[in-house]
Amino acid sequence: MNEGDQAPDFELVANDGSTIKLASFQGKKNIVLCFYPKNHLFACPSKKIFQMAEATIAAYHKIQEMNAELFAISVDTVQDQKKFVDEYHVPYLHLSDTQKTACKAYAGLNIAGLAKRSTFIIGKDGKVLKIFRDVSPEKHGQEIISSLQNLK
Repeated sequence: MNEGDQAPDFELVANDGSTIKLASFQGKKNIVLCFYPKNHLFACPSKKIFQMAEATIAAYHKIQEMNAELFAISVDTVQDQKKFVDEYHVPYLHLSDTQKTACKAYAGLNIAGLAKRSTFIIGKDGKVLKIFRDVSPEKHGQEIISSLQNLK
């Protein structure tokens, strides 16, 4: 997938039990999709993953103010997503992609079959506007905000 491509639609269940369909935001909001491997990785406990997400969490309200919505996506089950979000008080929805369809279509999979860490900004028109494949966890929230500010 490349910038300028039409974003593939998906329908995934979130940590709160709601179903999120990408196409339902078309014409309404820009969307930020943050793909990550898994909540509980060997040698990378949840706390470390949470620390890596802190910059994005800190930027979330600003992202919303910019008429955008952010979703995190991994292969974790809905129950695992709920536990992680509740434990760390994450303000945005985490979507469960146990079938790996969105993960494959967007981020691609690593050798372990998990989503590669990457972020996609999708415009209101449904096109991919920006792709971050080399995510810097400490700066990523600000990178997202800067990209949203630069949208035409």
